[in-house]
Amino acid sequence: MKLVTFDEGRVGRIEGDTVVELDVPTMREYFERGGDVAETGVSLPLAEVTLRAPLVPKKFFHTAGNFTDHHKELQAVDWSHPVHKGIVFFQNVDAIIGPDEAIVYPEGLTKELDYELELAVVIGKSGKFFGPEEAEDYIAGYLVFNDITARDIQRREMESGVFSFSKAIDTFCPIGPWIVTKDEIADPQSLAMELRVNGEKRQSGNTAQMVLSLAHLVAYHSAQGYSAGDIITTGTISGVAAVQPNPFDFYLQPGDEIEAEIEGIGILRNHVVPWSAAHDTEPYSIDLYSPTA
Repeated sequence: MKLVTFDEGRVGRIEGDTVVELDVPTMREYFERGGDVAETGVSLPLAEVTLRAPLVPKKFFHTAGNFTDHHKELQAVDWSHPVHKGIVFFQNVDAIIGPDEAIVYPEGLTKELDYELELAVVIGKSGKFFGPEEAEDYIAGYLVFNDITARDIQRREMESGVFSFSKAIDTFCPIGPWIVTKDEIADPQSLAMELRVNGEKRQSGNTAQMVLSLAHLVAYHSAQGYSAGDIITTGTISGVAAVQPNPFDFYLQPGDEIEAEIEGIGILRNHVVPWSAAHDTEPYSIDLYSPTA
């Protein structure tokens, strides 16, 4: 089953080319009720609705350095600290956008805007302190996540050995296009992944390349406590712009069209626009690293 949030926050499920509306105010509440919700009786053509970010979680757990090939290629980046497998940090949920929405390029803050295709896991019920053998009971479904990152900001953050702000700027968290329930995915550890920019393949990999399995990640994060509808990301695959011989030939620019695809889940499409397309002010700029700051 594909679950969607559409138009002005309505919740539904897709049946063929139709969206069947569900009688629940938010997707998070859908999971809080264990999916036990009625239909409203309204059905709409999928082509006539606007899909939104399928879910705004209470907590959004990030995982970094969790794919073998990407972990290896990170060694070529001039970080001041290593990116160890399974690094965990939180995402800013206010940065979430949905399918076909614009990623706003904050040119006053960064000149190195990068992409990172990731599989994201949706938690279906609350819980804490459980092991990998119980993790499957907590997984409700999956969606596509594109972890947009300002690499120049990240490089400065890494001087302290951590990063977060570089990935949490407004519009830097595209997710979607829908949630695919786990019963639709026979083996989530064997899904092809590919990201394209303007039709050109930039990233390619498979969830089989994870260092830490989905079950291990879900169990590990449980020590922080889950609420129904929380999201966990699983790390990106190889091919990000930052590791290329000349990354400035690959960094995202206004006008770029991005397709982030995971087998069995779907294609998340977004585009990049300049600051001026979204704001009527000069590009926001602040430098915390200036000697006078």
